[in-house]
Amino acid sequence: MPEFVKVAEVGEIGPGERKLFDLDGEPAALFNVDGEYYAIADVCTHDDGPVAEGVLDGFEIECPRHGARFDIRDGSVLSFPAIVPIPTYQVKIEGKDILIARP
Repeated sequence: MPEFVKVAEVGEIGPGERKLFDLDGEPAALFNVDGEYYAIADVCTHDDGPVAEGVLDGFEIECPRHGARFDIRDGSVLSFPAIVPIPTYQVKIEGKDILIARP
């Protein structure tokens, strides 16, 4: 069973918005896309730079450094120069709490 930690509350992050946070000392981000929440590691697999501050278009995040794009639902690579998916984290809602599974 994964261990979950609270990172936000429902209503804290509006649709199309994100929240950056640390998960066990590693940068991560939580996104709200049409009321559904998704969490990723904030590390582009192309050059280890931050990816979560990039442009979000639907479920697609574009790394602000070199333009690699990823699907925030499963971390899959959508465009070069990245070739390795980014880590994603399981998200669940309990009451008003948004919880993320520890890696």
